[in-house]
Amino acid sequence: MDEHTTPGTYVSAGKEFTRDTNYITTRITRDGADGYPVEPGRYRLVAARACPWANRTVIVRRLLGLEDVISLGLPGPTHDERSWTFDLDPDGKDPVLGIERLQEAYFARFPDYPRGITVPAIVDVPTGQVVTNDYAQMTLDLSSEWRDYHREGAPDLYPEDLREEIDAVNRRVFTEVNNGVYRCGFAGSQQAYDRAYERLWSALDWLERRLTGRRYLVGDTITEADVRLFTTLVRFDAVYHGHFKCNRNKLSEMPALWGYARDLFQTPGFGDTVDFVQIKEHYYVVHKDINPTRIVPQGPDLSGWLEPHGRESLGGRPFGDGTPPGPVPEGERVDPAHTPLR
Repeated sequence: MDEHTTPGTYVSAGKEFTRDTNYITTRITRDGADGYPVEPGRYRLVAARACPWANRTVIVRRLLGLEDVISLGLPGPTHDERSWTFDLDPDGKDPVLGIERLQEAYFARFPDYPRGITVPAIVDVPTGQVVTNDYAQMTLDLSSEWRDYHREGAPDLYPEDLREEIDAVNRRVFTEVNNGVYRCGFAGSQQAYDRAYERLWSALDWLERRLTGRRYLVGDTITEADVRLFTTLVRFDAVYHGHFKCNRNKLSEMPALWGYARDLFQTPGFGDTVDFVQIKEHYYVVHKDINPTRIVPQGPDLSGWLEPHGRESLGGRPFGDGTPPGPVPEGERVDPAHTPLR
């Protein structure tokens, strides 16, 4: 089962993994053209820490300082074939939406919703209805449509003059890396796996070369492109290397990518959103067709994420003319036992 496709999707024997990319494309905008205007306090972002696609939205929301503007609901790391559930909350209900399953918000708007109940999703609190689960557009809109509510010193994650290059890098990273690891893990035949494996490592080698002489993917500051790559890299050694058979080598054996990933992990807004325990529990427990015993491995050792990365020597300014985000809000802190950041 894949956390961003239809719950109940398994490896299809003899077939290549294909991601369902038909999302709810309603947007929250300044002008409210789709019926949902930007309005502080009105919306709740539901984003499981286990999911890389949801992790993007948590990072961007934090970097931009939108914590007091858009609330955050956190489902647990595992789910059944029906829906993500709020089993970490008291009485198993989201304290703002009052629901046990994210499915309830989808059905409130679309009673016969036929697709997967995915995270991230933004829910309209007054009606309890899902607005969108279009994760790619979601972070771009947080950067642009919600600009009036960004914190002072918020970085520009999608600068106008770099958008063409960011979009090009994002396309390759999505197809070959973000989705590429899933193409390996859910391959239904040796031939499909072999093709996926070659494509993934071709892209990772390209990124290794690209990041050898530059600190960030595009320009000299953190952008949307770095957020999108980071959430796959931070899961690579923990789950993708073994669980998805992406095992030519570990991320920690690729000097530029490993240094780059550690640089971001140690940057406020990135590592402080990562819960390695929930990540491992999700993949190894939920993907029972790949791991039928549901045994969660003890390793790998995570202390390396805090080793000096030396990437400052490449120049660059993480937040450009802006500043780092402040402390993580009290109710949103990752359990200290679940991360090397103490």
